[in-house]
Amino acid sequence: MPPPTYRGRLAPSPTGYLHLGHARTFWIAQQRATAAGGALILRNDDLDVPRCRPEFVSAMFEDMQWFGLHWSEGPDIGGPHAPYDQSRRLSLYATAFEKLRRRGLIYPCDCSRQDVLRALSAPHHGDEEPIYPGTCRPATRTVSTAERSGINWRFRVPPGETLTFIDRALGPHTEVTGRDFGDFLIWRKDDLPSYQLACTVDDADMQITEVVRGADLLTSTCRQLLLYRALDIKVPAFHHCPLMTDASGIRLAKRDLATSLRTLRASGATPESLRTQFAI
Repeated sequence: MPPPTYRGRLAPSPTGYLHLGHARTFWIAQQRATAAGGALILRNDDLDVPRCRPEFVSAMFEDMQWFGLHWSEGPDIGGPHAPYDQSRRLSLYATAFEKLRRRGLIYPCDCSRQDVLRALSAPHHGDEEPIYPGTCRPATRTVSTAERSGINWRFRVPPGETLTFIDRALGPHTEVTGRDFGDFLIWRKDDLPSYQLACTVDDADMQITEVVRGADLLTSTCRQLLLYRALDIKVPAFHHCPLMTDASGIRLAKRDLATSLRTLRASGATPESLRTQFAI
């Protein structure tokens, strides 16, 4: 079969208002899709149920369109890979979960985040998820028959494996399993997939050929490389953008309303003036 044409994606999570850092990453994604003569897909990553709110979804569409972003498939216009809301794609994630279970690559874990931190001499610096110490990990690969819901599930990371990929923005990136990250969550006890599993499944199902996202997700990419392999699906290319920071050198966050697109627009900023701040 001929190689697929370029397919990029925008994947915001409606847990707050989009800020200038999101806009920069999305703008780069749009530029790369346009330069390649390809398609850009919008996906609504709305699995964080407690924090995702309807008003943030509405603001997401409004702010992205105001900024000059365009997509050819998405929740608002449909497309061949609908639905484009993750909350409506749970059956796909469940199928992937069962495939991993049958291969003995996941196991149930009743450790809390506090349990993990207490079991470590120190948190893993720079990573939001501490390296799991293996408290619930079986000694050998086994197929658990436990109920999927009501307990967390972790992916069984092979120890000491060197993972390397060529990032189209940053060049070669290498991490070692067990040193840079450990067994990670792929299903949550509230019966929802983790970011790692949902993102991997969706990018494959939507035939994404290049993932453009922030450099804070480099370790997530290494985790997802293991999931691509375990699920027998093709790995896309990656382009990780350097993060935008404020005047103090701290990366932008949704809680910083001063850099939200809504606030900037209300203050009189235009999309053109904001784009001049991008070092691309």
